[in-house]
Amino acid sequence: MVDGDYEDAALRQDCNTALRHSRARGKRHDGVERWRDAGLVVATLAWALPFTSLASPGLAPLDDAKAWVSAALPSQKLPQTRFETTQIDGSVALRISARGSYGNLVHTFSSPSVTMGMLRWRWRLDTAIDGADLRTKLGDDAALKVCALFDMPLDRVPFVERQLLRMARSVSGQELPAATVCYVWAPLSTSGAVIPNAHSRRMRWIVLQGQGSPLGTWQEESRSLQADFLRAFSDETGTVPPLIGVLVGADADNTGGSSSGLVQGLRWTP
Repeated sequence: MVDGDYEDAALRQDCNTALRHSRARGKRHDGVERWRDAGLVVATLAWALPFTSLASPGLAPLDDAKAWVSAALPSQKLPQTRFETTQIDGSVALRISARGSYGNLVHTFSSPSVTMGMLRWRWRLDTAIDGADLRTKLGDDAALKVCALFDMPLDRVPFVERQLLRMARSVSGQELPAATVCYVWAPLSTSGAVIPNAHSRRMRWIVLQGQGSPLGTWQEESRSLQADFLRAFSDETGTVPPLIGVLVGADADNTGGSSSGLVQGLRWTP
């Protein structure tokens, strides 16, 4: 991992340099806005990567509470997204329910995986979030998401965003991932679309189930992490970094809406 322990003064100096680059492109920021932007990065990438004894060499079942750790916003005052295990067709499924809430379950690996592989699962969205639109900050809510977290070197991150990420890591005390690909169920978006997160380009959405995907119907997914990473982050790198974690979640904190869905059979094969 790239060391995120930077002195505050150095961070400010770096961000002042980033500010000059932003102004050269016609963007206006001041000191308050820079720290606010870093806060948005924290809010967007709020899942910590706790490499502890709880980390697993492979992807554990969704009902393994020791392997799947709850992660929320720093000092979160919003309600927590609810995660409940249930049995469907003789197998464990995870029901994820959001109501004006935010929350993720994160599974980290005991050592980064150099070899990519396939991520497979099936999911079903029963209730979509009214007004959710991933292209906008006010509509940036995901009714159901499965995300892959990558340890991309900071030198591959564009300069301004690199400084914001360094600040966000310092502010949060978390080793926030430099690149995250989130598969999402988004009824207002086109299936197959790649959408940069409205708050931070450190996360890119890939819409698997979009306009026309029926609610209440199971959908099978099988994704090549290598191919999808290169598709989502080809503007920054041609090399796939190690996979360091997987998360599932839902959030409705921007719209204040509600959603409910199920994820089942999530597995990763190298």
